[in-house]
Amino acid sequence: MTRIALVALVVDDYDEAIRFYTEALGFRLAEDTPRPDGSRWVVVEPGEPGGGTALLLARAKGEAQRARVGDQTGGRVGFFLHTDDFARDHARMTAAGVTFLEEPRREPYGSVAVFQDLYGNRWDLLGPVVA
Repeated sequence: MTRIALVALVVDDYDEAIRFYTEALGFRLAEDTPRPDGSRWVVVEPGEPGGGTALLLARAKGEAQRARVGDQTGGRVGFFLHTDDFARDHARMTAAGVTFLEEPRREPYGSVAVFQDLYGNRWDLLGPVVA
């Protein structure tokens, strides 16, 4: 085994999730394939194709899954998005309407700011240590 390829993220709607992840976060739509049951296999990923872990956007089925949309990790940060230019990506995401829950801060491991996706899941935007 070499890496985790996909992480499922339960969403309300495929198209609004695709728009958010591609337009606001700058991800790339890697796949959007209809399935026989009416669902879709939708994969978005940051960076170069196949360069890391991607998200499988899975439309919620049933009440149990719908209840988890936006709260897949119990309110804690559950997703970590690395960038090679924190200031650039923070500014671009802010301009695209991404909700940051705090001002950027510096930690020993780099720059960080917590943001929410369109459903309320919490993410860290993480940048490298700046000298």
